[in-house]
Amino acid sequence: MSEHNNVGREGEDLAANYLIQSGYEIVTRNWRFGPKEIDIVARDGETMVFVEVKTRSTLAFELPQEAVTKKKMKNLVEAADAYMLQYNIELEGRFDIVGVLNGNPPKVIEHIVGAWQANDLL
Repeated sequence: MSEHNNVGREGEDLAANYLIQSGYEIVTRNWRFGPKEIDIVARDGETMVFVEVKTRSTLAFELPQEAVTKKKMKNLVEAADAYMLQYNIELEGRFDIVGVLNGNPPKVIEHIVGAWQANDLL
């Protein structure tokens, strides 16, 4: 596995642990809908949360969460819709971003709850 993939996997592990400690239930990780992927699907009470994890090894250029583009958001909305349909889930959905700095030690630097709404992308 390449170094880039290792950094991403470590960031996702840290984000999942952070979410669990914050009271979320991790439902699945790395769920795919064709080429689209949801890093973490979690449950927060009666809400399904679709989490995009962005990990960076330095903050020199941008915060990790700033790397989530409008195209990525649209892809996540499509994948989340497919997930909800496939598993016949009738809960509210929410899109969060967890930004991770892969420093020493790595740490979650920000959890943006409700980072965007599906209808914000129209």
